[in-house]
Amino acid sequence: MDRRLDELIEAIYRYDADGHAVAPAPGASVRDSYEKSPIDEILETTFTIDPSLRIKIIEHIQATASQLPLEHNDAVVSYINFFSSERGKKILSFGLKQSGRYRAMISRVLAQEGVPQELMFLAQAESAFQPRAVSRALCVGIWQFERHTGAEYGLIPGTITDDRMDPEKATRAAAHHLHDLYTHFGDWYLAMAAYNCGQACIDRAVARTGYADFWELKRLNVLPRETANYVPAILAMTIVAKNAKEYGLEEVEMEPTLEYDTLEVEAPTHLSLLATALDRPLSELKDLNPAVLRMVAPAGYAVHIPKNTRNLVEEAFETIPASHRDSWRIHRVEYGDTLASVAKKYSVPMAAVASSNKDELPEVGKLAAIPATYPGDRPVQKAAPVTAQRKSAGHTSAAKAPAPAPAVRKPQAQVRVPVSPSRNAVAKRPVASTKPVLRAAAKRPRA
Repeated sequence: MDRRLDELIEAIYRYDADGHAVAPAPGASVRDSYEKSPIDEILETTFTIDPSLRIKIIEHIQATASQLPLEHNDAVVSYINFFSSERGKKILSFGLKQSGRYRAMISRVLAQEGVPQELMFLAQAESAFQPRAVSRALCVGIWQFERHTGAEYGLIPGTITDDRMDPEKATRAAAHHLHDLYTHFGDWYLAMAAYNCGQACIDRAVARTGYADFWELKRLNVLPRETANYVPAILAMTIVAKNAKEYGLEEVEMEPTLEYDTLEVEAPTHLSLLATALDRPLSELKDLNPAVLRMVAPAGYAVHIPKNTRNLVEEAFETIPASHRDSWRIHRVEYGDTLASVAKKYSVPMAAVASSNKDELPEVGKLAAIPATYPGDRPVQKAAPVTAQRKSAGHTSAAKAPAPAPAVRKPQAQVRVPVSPSRNAVAKRPVASTKPVLRAAAKRPRA
């Protein structure tokens, strides 16, 4: 059991070198893939109860300001016992550290949408606040939307960008979704459970038992095991995080808040172009734009750039023609630079550098256009224009037909991973009464 928990903790949110969640390889171990979400494993595990904890937990709940009702039943106490252990602390600490980047934004959005602040911890349970987390069911992002439900709430998936990985867009969608579920059930615990297994799943459980109460549904064993543990686990995370010092988490240092401006690009734009223009690490631009799946933001996309840097980006856009912002590079001219030295540095012909900069380099400190691809990119080969030759009537000479134009080769697109339905797949319903309801399970067509 100890070894397995260590593996689960180590396996949380495995990413490749670019920060993408990776698909499992045949025969891959936990160390090598993200085939199964560790939090899913934890929800399927039963933890022991420490009776001495209950009195302390009651005191903590009484002293804790919370918009969400907090419980201290056996299910919640068992998870608090786990999250108080060294292994549990590792899991919570990792997510709490990551949450610093998005906590202010999530708090603002939840308040605007009328959702309890404590539901922020759904993101802790789902992804540990990592925008590119991918679950075993191929749910994606901080809030772990599957493809269909995300699209219903305006999150457009794709192979170039995926809105489910945009923290702010996904948070807005999750708040809408949770509020819709609360409107339907009139109870936040049932809304949380439905977020996990789907609205229809909870509807069926209510119709089967006549109870619109999460704890009764759990007691009657009519919920999926993962869902029955989902709500207690999140309540436990909430209690422990709100009383971090008492549970040994006071030394967790949160990541600094991500602050950015937004700029809509008129043409496909390479993130490396932005990074060079801003003199910032490429990783910073990728952190600000996790929904850009490849290195190029498409035309019309609203890219995030560091605060108060718009003028530097606009300078780069003035240097590079719109048609080349997905491939050309820029160079800030330094003392001693010549056309020959710059061309050598980027391994391009000097004539190409000259023609791209009106036959001379700009003054020192200004940007020069470099017609060279970024490391790791495949060059785009332009097809030469072909003039068609038509044979006139009665023409008998054996005129040679023009050779076919070379095919245009584009950078290889990232393979889109097929998405399967998940526990979050639910059908949207019209707004219903805000009081608890007893109704038959909703039928919905198969996807």
